[in-house]
Amino acid sequence: EKYVLYMMQEAGADLLFVGHSHKPYHRILEDNDNKFKHVVNLGSVGKPKDGDPRGCYVLLTIAADSSISNKNSIQVEFRRFDYDVESSAKMIENSLLPTEFADALRLAK
Repeated sequence: EKYVLYMMQEAGADLLFVGHSHKPYHRILEDNDNKFKHVVNLGSVGKPKDGDPRGCYVLLTIAADSSISNKNSIQVEFRRFDYDVESSAKMIENSLLPTEFADALRLAK
């Protein structure tokens, strides 16, 4: 957590969007000056790892009077949508990829 705050401070960032873990989350970190930083993992459109096979994306709402002193001035909403997981899994099975990838897609793990 300290390293993330340091990274954000060095970059002059109040919002950090990350990926690759395929697990959606929103963390609010408070720095030493009682200012809030937001770290958002957007989730995954394919190969989710949170047990929900649907695609996921983020809708970010920033209040007109947004302030880094108010942790609630930024709202993050994770939106889920259905897609044909089985068709995607079958395409994986018919490719050169390991079939375990198809199973992981079906199980969302």
